Amino acid sequence: MIHYSEALELVLQHARDYGIERVHLKKAVGRVLAENIQADRDFPPFNRATKDGIVLNYSAVENGRRVFEISGILPAGTPASVLEDQETCMEIMTGAVVPFDADTVVMYERLQVENGIATLQSTPEKGQNIHYRGSDIGKGDVILEANKRITASVIGVLASVGVYEVPVKKLPRVAVISTGNELVEVDIIPEAHQIRKSNSYALHAALSSEKIEPMMLHLQDDKDIIRQKLNYLVDEFDVLLLSGGVSRGKYDFIPDVLQEIGIEKSFHRVLQRPGKPFWFGIHPEKGTVVFSFPGNPVSTFANYHLYFKPWLFKGMGLPGQTRTVVLGQAMENTGPLTLFIKVSVYWEDGVLKATPVKTNGSGDLVSLAKADGLVELQSKANGFKEGEVVPYHPI
Repeated sequence: MIHYSEALELVLQHARDYGIERVHLKKAVGRVLAENIQADRDFPPFNRATKDGIVLNYSAVENGRRVFEISGILPAGTPASVLEDQETCMEIMTGAVVPFDADTVVMYERLQVENGIATLQSTPEKGQNIHYRGSDIGKGDVILEANKRITASVIGVLASVGVYEVPVKKLPRVAVISTGNELVEVDIIPEAHQIRKSNSYALHAALSSEKIEPMMLHLQDDKDIIRQKLNYLVDEFDVLLLSGGVSRGKYDFIPDVLQEIGIEKSFHRVLQRPGKPFWFGIHPEKGTVVFSFPGNPVSTFANYHLYFKPWLFKGMGLPGQTRTVVLGQAMENTGPLTLFIKVSVYWEDGVLKATPVKTNGSGDLVSLAKADGLVELQSKANGFKEGEVVPYHPI
């Protein structure tokens, strides 16, 4: 067996960039931007009024004028205009183009307007209430950098520069495979000796949050059928995520079958709990990456977040999600394994703290649903005291 940090490093060595594709703007949210995006014009593209009121040339104020005849009105969306002279003003609405020879906007709240005459109630500041051309970003400047997760706010920026076909990182083709004679579909009432499939649906949901729609398949504990199906899947998919069949039971055929179909084992079994029987390998010619997780629900879900997500994020150029938390109570790990303890987290005095979630082992789905993440505890003779800082993996 190998240490967790060594196993993770071996997994990350096989991270891949699967190239670029272009998707419509409406389908880009949640994807990863693959190229830098440049501004196609200045932002804002003109001197823009930020208040409803009047627009004037400040030199008239400097010369003592406080009363201005209103010569017109400028709603948003009208072309640029010119003041008749420096002793008049125009009404202007938020978002409208400031006239070429005007430089100050006075909001209605600072005016008295009667019979087409605007009277200043106080002395304005020159240049106020104007969002100047190019003050946000200039034409040709990078407005969005590559390797950025596309959020709703990013969609707004892309739309503003006319990018409707968005260059995004291509996602790997993923197959989720569950194994075991004891598993039945979720819409079936199981017999006493059966359980419903949960791992494959949890993995499907986790992958969907990354905008990956996997193919799902279940295999009975038949070595010949497993070999036949996996041999086909290796040709058709970039990644196989298996759940079950990697321990030392009589019907745990997965490690042998993977070797028989040409998958080179990188490692099998890691000094960690949960998820110790984890198997990882890659096909040297086809490049298919295989994550074979133990069948216990918490083991599968933990290893997905501890190994697959870092692998995926590195390939897409995204930063890792591991952070640190402060322990809200003492914890122990005096054995040889790295422990990943399910915790709930909370903020206290500006500090993110974690306390363990009560659990009944690696098959306890209920405790998994209550957890925010996993704290990582290396072996430590004296244990971990309340207030210590440890690595935290959100799930």
